[in-house]
Amino acid sequence: MVSIVVPDDPTGQRDGKGYRRLQGCLHCIPRKDVEITTMYADASGALKVHKVNSKDLSASWMWNNYHGETHVNSKGGLWKEGSFKPQFSESRDKDQPSTDRHQQAYSISSKKLRRLQLRRKRKEKRTAELIQLSKDAELRMKIAAMDRSKHFNSTLRQHYRRDHRNHGRDSTLRLIKDQIIMAKVYASIARSMKNVDLFGYLMNQIKGIQNAIKEANSDAELQKGALEYVEAMARVLSFAKEQLYDCSLVTRKLRAMAQSSEETVIAQLKKSQFLMRFTTKTIPKPLHCLPLQLTTDYFLQDHTRKELADKAKLEDPSLYHYAIFSDNVLATAVVVNSTILHVKEPEKHIFHIVTDRMNFPAMKMWFIAHPPLDATIHVENFDEFKWLNSSYCPVLRQIKSENLKQYYFIADHPSTLSAGDENLKYKNPKYLSMLNHIRFYMPEIFPKLDKILFLDDDVIVQKDLTPLWSIDMKGMVNGAVETCKGSFHQFDGYLNFSDPMISDNFDPKGCGWAFGMNIFDLKEWKKRNITGIYHYWQNLNKDRNLWKLGTLPAGLVSFYGLTYTLDRSWHVLGLGYNPQISPSEIEKAAVIHYNGNYKPWLDLAIAKYKHYWTKYVNFNNPYLRACNFFQ
Repeated sequence: MVSIVVPDDPTGQRDGKGYRRLQGCLHCIPRKDVEITTMYADASGALKVHKVNSKDLSASWMWNNYHGETHVNSKGGLWKEGSFKPQFSESRDKDQPSTDRHQQAYSISSKKLRRLQLRRKRKEKRTAELIQLSKDAELRMKIAAMDRSKHFNSTLRQHYRRDHRNHGRDSTLRLIKDQIIMAKVYASIARSMKNVDLFGYLMNQIKGIQNAIKEANSDAELQKGALEYVEAMARVLSFAKEQLYDCSLVTRKLRAMAQSSEETVIAQLKKSQFLMRFTTKTIPKPLHCLPLQLTTDYFLQDHTRKELADKAKLEDPSLYHYAIFSDNVLATAVVVNSTILHVKEPEKHIFHIVTDRMNFPAMKMWFIAHPPLDATIHVENFDEFKWLNSSYCPVLRQIKSENLKQYYFIADHPSTLSAGDENLKYKNPKYLSMLNHIRFYMPEIFPKLDKILFLDDDVIVQKDLTPLWSIDMKGMVNGAVETCKGSFHQFDGYLNFSDPMISDNFDPKGCGWAFGMNIFDLKEWKKRNITGIYHYWQNLNKDRNLWKLGTLPAGLVSFYGLTYTLDRSWHVLGLGYNPQISPSEIEKAAVIHYNGNYKPWLDLAIAKYKHYWTKYVNFNNPYLRACNFFQ
C-alpha cells in the first residue's frame, strides 16, 4: 500500500482516509514536496511502514498510473493524473520495448532518452540479424561457443561464494544432525538436573536416530524409516524444550559442545599430519629392496676395484659437469637418464654422484650394470672425504651434539605431536643427513672445476641444459629461479627477523629462490668465500634461533646478494605438493621439480604428475622386476 501526502493543498479536500486528494492539483506538484508512505509485510508477516519525501528521490524515479497523462514533478519525475497509488520503477526498466503507450516509461533527460533509443535500435538490429541468420552461420556460432567453453578456466569455480550453493540439498540429513545436537544438549541438561527418566529417553532416541542414518552422506542414502525417526525426535525435543529450556543454559551447553568439537578436530588434524609425514618419509619396500639386490651383486661380482670414469674427464673444466647428492638409487638414475636424453653430445657430460657409505655399493653397481650412453659417471662416498670432519664442518658438529639429539628424540620435547607440534616438518630425517649439507662444499669436492650444475634427485630434465654454462652471471655465484609470489617465499618466511642478527643484515621482503637446479660459478665461490660465510652463520645458529633446520635458509644467507636470477621456465617447482600447476607450464619447463612430500616414486604421488617421472623408468629391468616395481 502506498499513500501520498501533499502539504498545504489549496483545495483542502481530503479522501476518506484523511489524505488530501491529488486530482485537480496539477499545479501543486512542481512546487510542493510530496511525502510518500509505504506499508508492506516482511518475511515474518509483520507490518512495516516506511516514509520518504519526493525531494529525496533521484531523478531516475518516475510516477505512473493507468492513464496516459503525465506530469513532471519538482525532482524531474512524472506524475500521471487519476491514480491514488503511484507505481515506482527504476529507469533501467524503461529500456524494455513496449507497444502500449500507457505502459511507457519516460526519461527526463534528453541524453538518457537518446541512449535508450540507441539501445532499442541495437536490439532491433540484432534481432533482425538473428532472424535472418543462415544455418551455416548458426552452426559456426555454435562451434565457436563450444571452443570457448573448452578453454574455460574451471579453477575459478573455487572462488565462488558458498552462499550461492544449493542449500536445499540433503536437507533431511542436516535436520537429523541438528536434532541430534539439540537432543544431546537437552540430555546434558536433564542429567545435570537429575531428571533420569528424560535423560534416558533422550539417549535412546539419539541412539535410534543414529542407527537410522548410519553412515549416510546424503538424503538418498537414508533408510526408508528415517522420516519416522525425525518426527519422533521432533516430539521428544518439543517436550524437552517445555521441561528444560533455559536460553542461557542452552547457550553455554552449545558453546561447550562447539569448543569440544573444535579441540577434537585439531587433535585429529595433528594426527593426520603426523601420519602423512610419517608415510611420506617411510621407505617403500621396493625402494628398500633395490639397493639390497644391487649391493649383493656388487660384492658377489667383485666390482670393488672397478672404476667407471676416465679421471682426466673428471677434472676437465671445458666439459659439462653435474653434481647429484643422493642416497636414492632409482631417483638418481632417472635424473641421469632424463638429462642425457636431451643433450646433443653426451660424451661431454660428466655426472658426479655423491652418496653415503651404506648406499655407495648399490649406487655404483647400478651404473656398472646400466652405463649411460657415452656420458661419464663418477660415484663417490662422502664418508671418505678426509677434510669433512666436525672440526671443520659446524653442521657435522651440531648433528652430533646432545642438544640436537634431544630436539629429535626426546618424547616430551615441545615440538613433538603430543605437545602441539608446530615444527613437525623439521623432524624430517634429511635434516640429519650430511648429504643435505655438502652442497655448501662444492669447491672442496670439485677443486679443478670452474662451473657445475647442481641437481636434486627429485627433478626431471626435459630440455638440453648446456646453455646454462654460457650464461653471463654478472659476477654472481649462484644462478637460481626465484620463488616469491606476492608476499610468499620471502626472506621473512624462512628467517627469524625478531633476532637483530637477522634484521640488521637482511631484507625481510627479499625474494627467496630454490635449490634443486642451480648453476654455481666455483671461481666466484672461492673468491667470495661462500663456504666461510656459510660456516659463520651456521655457527651463530647452533641453537636454531636464526632459522629452523634445513639448507634453504642457510643458502639464503650465504648467497645473499650473490644470486643471479634465472628465467622461471628453467625450473618449475611444486609437483610434490601443488595440484594446480598448469600442463602448459610443465611442458615448457626445462626442469620440473617434485619438491614436497608427494614424491613420484611413492603411492601418494599426485597422479597427474607421475607419468612425467615414470616414462624414464624401465619397469622391465631385472632388478626392478625382482623388487616388484610396477608402473
